[in-house]
Amino acid sequence: MKTQVDINCDLGESYGPFTVGNDSKVMPHITSANIACGYHAGDPNTISKTIKLAKSHNVAIGAHPGLPDLMGFGRREMQVTTEEATNYTIYQVSAIQGFAKAAGVSLQHVKPHGALYNMAAKDEKLSKAIVEASRILKDDLIIFAPPKSALAKASIRTGLRVANEFFADRAYDNDGSLVPRTQTDSIIQEPRKVVERAIRAVREGQVLSVKNETVELGELHTICVHGDTPAAARLVEVLRKGLATANIKVEPVSRFI
Repeated sequence: MKTQVDINCDLGESYGPFTVGNDSKVMPHITSANIACGYHAGDPNTISKTIKLAKSHNVAIGAHPGLPDLMGFGRREMQVTTEEATNYTIYQVSAIQGFAKAAGVSLQHVKPHGALYNMAAKDEKLSKAIVEASRILKDDLIIFAPPKSALAKASIRTGLRVANEFFADRAYDNDGSLVPRTQTDSIIQEPRKVVERAIRAVREGQVLSVKNETVELGELHTICVHGDTPAAARLVEVLRKGLATANIKVEPVSRFI
């Protein structure tokens, strides 16, 4: 029975005078932070502030590169070449890596954001470009990816570790994909349901789909709660306590994969 898991959250998504999420309340309850790199959200001051906040709570640092789409928060698909994907990744991951070095911490992982994540999960060429660009910058990075996805497979072929990810606050379809955010039932904000789903996913590698079908996910290493979900701070607090009650240890993923 699996007894370890990581909790990650997308943070550092505020931009200039605009505040997104509540990083200071979320950070004490997670073990890995995916920090926006400035393309879909974030800015240099926010990146620096978020990394320092993560360091103060012993939270591992990850880069969260997205498509260059501030207006759409990186959630709209774009046509990109593999060269563009490579350059976008190098540019964004380098930013987080630089600020992490300035703060005296190392970069643990890379997790593509939004539409880029979903596209890479299915597109072999795109996922290869993202993974190889990440490896150029740091050859012991962990890639966060959906289980059995093209992104996970590309990471393994490139020699990087993969953290199979489960989304505790998002509904799943029968094929294991996330229900589109345009649907009213796509986001889960009930704390008890989030905890129950997470425990089942960690112990059994399964999740119940939005259509009440059992979806086989396989071994999972990290659980995501989105930082811009209205109930994010409450969800991660309850989730961590619930996992502890179930005797599942929560720690940064780099410690056990």
